[in-house]
Amino acid sequence: MKNNRPSPQFEITALFLDVGGVLLSNGWDHHARRRAAKHFKLRWTEMEERHGLNFETHEEGRMTFEAYLSRVVFYQQRPFTRAQFRNFMCAQSKPYLEMITLVARLKAKYGLKITVVSNESRELNAYRIQKFKLDDFVDSFISSCFVQFRKPDVEIFRLALDITQAPARQVVYIENTPMFVQIAEGLGIRSILHTDYKSTCEKLTALGVAE
Repeated sequence: MKNNRPSPQFEITALFLDVGGVLLSNGWDHHARRRAAKHFKLRWTEMEERHGLNFETHEEGRMTFEAYLSRVVFYQQRPFTRAQFRNFMCAQSKPYLEMITLVARLKAKYGLKITVVSNESRELNAYRIQKFKLDDFVDSFISSCFVQFRKPDVEIFRLALDITQAPARQVVYIENTPMFVQIAEGLGIRSILHTDYKSTCEKLTALGVAE
């Protein structure tokens, strides 16, 4: 029987993944907020200032979605509903199907543990997991809203290692933010700065994990 495992010196047993920019589009970044401001005719600078004062607390799971909306958008009467705004927010999420398929195939081929390490608010995180069926192939979600701290805090990576129960040398982390790549590498986690599907496939192959 053929063994699909990479050679021991390069053995990878787990993949750590960011979500926004890797598996899916960013959920609620400044581009999405600009689109929302334009669509709902909101004052961009005022909305962005209010967002900046609240988003870290919201992403760390210490502020509800309703409280976030109240502080950032619905601090005054609006001609649209909270449901309409929420639906617009959710609609900004799009899948990167090639990357989702790649990760699912690598998990099946090599028996890899798949762990998400991401900064996301609870409501949007739940929507994205369900909508794009991420839990079909992800084993653990180390999301900022669950653990109440966020990247760039190094502890979120340490927690991911603890929960995954994989030595850092046996983990590959795929992330599109250079600083977070550097932090993971500081813990001994081999990391790939994701820019596109093709180059990430090439880098994974070089590490012994070929589709």
